[in-house]
This record gives sequence, C-alpha cells and structure tokens, in this order.
Amino acid sequence: MVALRIDLKSSAPVYRQIVDGLRILLVNGELAPGDQLPPVRRLALDLGVHFNTVAEAYRTLEEEGWLEIGRRSGARVIARGRPDRAGPETGENFQRRLQQMVAEVEAHGFARGRIARELRRLAESLERS
Repeated sequence: MVALRIDLKSSAPVYRQIVDGLRILLVNGELAPGDQLPPVRRLALDLGVHFNTVAEAYRTLEEEGWLEIGRRSGARVIARGRPDRAGPETGENFQRRLQQMVAEVEAHGFARGRIARELRRLAESLERS
C-alpha cells in the first residue's frame, strides 16, 4: 500500500486526513476491490496516531461504501458504483472546499500564480482521464 502522509500541524483532523488520503488512492485505482488494508493498530503505529483515529477513518470509508470491515478479516476494499449524478449541494460543497483550500495554501505562503498553475495542471489531468 502507498504510504499515507499525516500533517500533525494541519487544521484538518487526523482521521479526516486518513480518509482523504485513502479516498484518493481508491478513486485513482491504487487500491482496488479485494485489496486488504492494514490492520487498524498496524496503520496507527505506522502513522504515529491513536488506533481509534484509524478506526474512525475506516468506519467513515465503510459508510461511504468503499470498505467492508469484518471482526477478524479487517478492512477490505469493495466494488463501489459511481452515483449517476451529484446533487446541487455537492457542487456547492466542492466550490466551498476549493476556496478554503486555496485560502489555506495562500495563507501558508503559496503565490497565487503557483496555485493557479497547480489547479490548471490538475484540471488537465482530469480531462485526460
């Protein structure tokens, strides 16, 4: 499994960073249906966080339909269909989160030009796939 990175100085809760990092791997196909995730305690130890933090992240991804969690079998990636359409609140939430992210990186010293270049590069990679 690709290593996750946790920023303990981030304003985002650690469990949310784990969820977001794993979701990126899932959406990009780096974690596929049938793949087994590390046991909660193992990942917690690797990341240097409390095991309840990892357990909460796994439960969140289970609720989203990405994982199946068994008592003895651990967390396993399951096939998840894509929704047909996103509701208007999804688009509004997306725009708000982008604005928050841009404000956060700008507050940490990223120049607006660099932010714009990174967003364009991301948009181009989305259009190619």
